[in-house]
Amino acid sequence: METMVTTPVPEDVGSRLDVFIAKEQAAPSRSAAQRHLAEGRVRVNGYIETRPSYRVRQGDMVEIDIPPPERSDSILPEQIQLAIVYEDDDLMVVNKPRSMVVHPGAGRTTGTLVNALLGREMDLSRIGGALRPGIVHRLDKDTTGLMIVAKNDAAHARLSADLAARRIDRRYLAIVRGNITEKSGLVDAPIGRHPIDRKRQAVIPSGRPAITRFDVVERFGDYTLIRVKLETGRTHQIRVHMSYIGRPVAGDPMYGTRDAAGELGLEAQALHSASLQFQHPITGNTMFFEAPPPADFARALDELRRRGREGGGGRG
Repeated sequence: METMVTTPVPEDVGSRLDVFIAKEQAAPSRSAAQRHLAEGRVRVNGYIETRPSYRVRQGDMVEIDIPPPERSDSILPEQIQLAIVYEDDDLMVVNKPRSMVVHPGAGRTTGTLVNALLGREMDLSRIGGALRPGIVHRLDKDTTGLMIVAKNDAAHARLSADLAARRIDRRYLAIVRGNITEKSGLVDAPIGRHPIDRKRQAVIPSGRPAITRFDVVERFGDYTLIRVKLETGRTHQIRVHMSYIGRPVAGDPMYGTRDAAGELGLEAQALHSASLQFQHPITGNTMFFEAPPPADFARALDELRRRGREGGGGRG
């Protein structure tokens, strides 16, 4: 096990310990830094510190025991076609299809985005662990759209820091049930694991802060097309928040209604990562990418428009 020893520079004084650990590249993300803390791998001035909210002070000596990378013996490269939107020596932007899991886990070791990346025999960052090489952020299995993949640790560390600091602009398109009469909205409600169904997330008082902003793009009476911006990145965040305000994502049986499967001819939830804007982690150039929704999403919109935008439809 490697031990990293570091001290805060003046600009870090007062930062949360989990943020500081992630910034120092001792963990790929705040959640990973929080795992280090919870498992007793972090010492401040010689004493184990488990509080992510601890504020680092001038002169603190922070030691982080970094565990060895996970074994990836069972993860095999696979020749799976990927829709590559952009690629250079440091990163790749892919348009993830529906039904593709991002990385192996819970007994799933084939058919993932990671298998496909390994099959390209390309360099990938190892900062996220051997089971998640290059993975900077994730999308749900049935959520489609744009994702960033890091090819080296320097790019991954910078992108992770930008993600934590909300400097990566991620916009989604979603078709939701119901007519949203407002032009825009904000949902600020904490999200955590559902107290009964452990496979789901829910808005609960003890959850982690979560903020979702949305703008109405088009109204169809019984449905609304919205553009969503994430201020935070909780698991299933958009799906949970829209269900919480009574506007579940169409085609989502987990957070919608029992009859949501196959709704509007959709193969799964109508949620698509439509655009990304960020600074290139090495060159500093502004990067912007867009990807159109998948075929079933587009067909659902065509059908809704064919119905004549019932209920006072029109653009938002």
